[in-house]
Amino acid sequence: MTHDHDLELRPTPAQTEAALNPPPGRTGGDLVVETLAGLGATTVFGLPGQHALGMFDAVRRSDLRYVGLRVENNAGFAADAYGRITGEAAPLLLSTGPGALTSLAALQEARAASAPVLAIASQVPTAGLGGGRHGYLHELPDQAASFRGVVKSVHTVRAQSQIPSAIAEAWKSALTAPHGPVWVEIPQDVLAATTSLPVVTAADATPEDLPPRPELTAVAAHLLSHAARPAIIAGGGVVRADASGKLRQLAERLQAPVVTTPGGKGAFPWNHPLSLQSWMEDRHTTDFLEDADVLLVVGSGLGELSSNYHTFRPRGRVIQIEADLGKLEANHPALGIHADARLALQALLETAPPREDTTAPERVRRLLSRVAERLAAQELTLEQGLLASIRKALPADAPSFWDMTILSYWAWSAFDPRRPNTMHSAQGAGGLGYAFPAALGAAVADPTRPVLAVSGDGGALYSVAELATARQHDLNVTWLVVDDGGYGILREYMTDAYGETTGTELTRPDFAALAESFGVPATRTTPDTLEQALTKALTTPGPTVVVLPAVLRMFAPTHQ
Repeated sequence: MTHDHDLELRPTPAQTEAALNPPPGRTGGDLVVETLAGLGATTVFGLPGQHALGMFDAVRRSDLRYVGLRVENNAGFAADAYGRITGEAAPLLLSTGPGALTSLAALQEARAASAPVLAIASQVPTAGLGGGRHGYLHELPDQAASFRGVVKSVHTVRAQSQIPSAIAEAWKSALTAPHGPVWVEIPQDVLAATTSLPVVTAADATPEDLPPRPELTAVAAHLLSHAARPAIIAGGGVVRADASGKLRQLAERLQAPVVTTPGGKGAFPWNHPLSLQSWMEDRHTTDFLEDADVLLVVGSGLGELSSNYHTFRPRGRVIQIEADLGKLEANHPALGIHADARLALQALLETAPPREDTTAPERVRRLLSRVAERLAAQELTLEQGLLASIRKALPADAPSFWDMTILSYWAWSAFDPRRPNTMHSAQGAGGLGYAFPAALGAAVADPTRPVLAVSGDGGALYSVAELATARQHDLNVTWLVVDDGGYGILREYMTDAYGETTGTELTRPDFAALAESFGVPATRTTPDTLEQALTKALTTPGPTVVVLPAVLRMFAPTHQ
């Protein structure tokens, strides 16, 4: 008896002919490129190197769009943003040794933020694998060991026939919840050698679903629908799972106030009557959440930033939905549900009956009023005004990318992202230099919208080389550089802790003149003219730079 799937696996005569007579001149690099195309990739990021030239030569002869950056770490940040915006695995092509290792900080951020990045790096020739000291250029005893603690999975290829399966397996890993970066490495000789293998025409790498266990969602639905004061913490897992709509439906059904973590920005409408916004670093918010008799945590591990620096002590029952098994109950005992946020929220919507509560909106209003009063007492109108100016200038659907700088720390709590999946920062791993190269990756993903990057002068110096990338590819990115003369947030931390600073004051360039030397239009602005300067820049095609000299302050901490 012949089954339907047997017929699907049987090649057509044309496929058989093509397989028996593949085009001449192909190499292992072509197998890489063909597999990526078969998986649906259209764009690759990276930086060439000697051992990887066979792969890059194959890209030249393919239909893939290559976006080359000037530093591997920045290429990783660009791929990270491309993955966040599209939800697709973003290929990142790298060379061996120093080229590979330079990407580590970007891959750590992708892992922390669950961004799907498919890193494919070269290796020394096959004879050099295994830890011997052969003296090959870029040789490491075990290159993959440097990445095992950073990425989701590592895949080492030793023969051309392994290439399609290894890349497909890595692609599947990157896109299975929780999303994340993966690592594939292929020796130089395997990439460069000619191949007689047939052209890769398709690859099956469908991500696995991560549904919740029904007995757990049944208990969770019962607890939430019978709670007196339920509340919800929404993390980055809601955004990554494209589950914002289901979160809103559940919150409205339960009349449960919602606060979003820095990674979960945009997961819930900012001005919704049930929105506690994002004031996670506020004692009033911490107290409100501690008072909840049932707290639903969706897509968050309740780490340092999401727990007001681990001062949060819930008194009620906690329900935690988390795709990353290692984060489940890592910080607080809970009814732990290991599941994709979208599937788990759908299960709760199907099982939790509506809950009546007319007091919730007023409780939310009172909390936000207390937060506003606390800030008003600190005379922080400059910082609040800058965020308001950015919000007015930035179109509602335009993505923004924020570096580790004081204005970004403000934005985690105080910026209204307007739409899901439009505000991104490096708060996952906390490395400098994220914003501008990430914004370039977002502009590649969607050239129809302007993109904003926000950096301090210290972080900007990590990324200035990518002004050449922005100009070369004519990407619609506006880069706002807040120039305060050094590492501003570290200046605050050291002054508060030690009374004086070390290493925080920087000699820096004239950023506007530097941008113009790359052929990128630039302007200097003031807090009073920032809105107009950004509005003009964001409506100007191609890259632009706006420099704002300003020394900012953080709001007073409430976790000490």
